[in-house]
Amino acid sequence: MPESRSLRQVLADNMKVLRAQENISQEDFAALCDLHRTYISDIERCNRNISIDNIEKIAAAFHITASELLKEDLSC
Repeated sequence: MPESRSLRQVLADNMKVLRAQENISQEDFAALCDLHRTYISDIERCNRNISIDNIEKIAAAFHITASELLKEDLSC
C-alpha cells in the first residue's frame, strides 16, 4: 500500500509542478499571489501552515480552484 502524503506535502508538490509547467519563478509567482517570495518558498518546503485565504490566492493565480490545487492526483 503506498504511503499517503500529508495535505501540506500535496500542496507543495502541486505548486512546484504547476510553477514548472508555467515556467515561473517563486518570486514572480509570489507577486501574482500578492504574497512574499519567502512565504511561497516556505510553503513549497512544507515549512508553513497556510491559511485557506492564501490557498485561494495561490489557486486563483494558477487559474484553478482550491480543491483542484489540493488534489493528490493532480492531472495537469
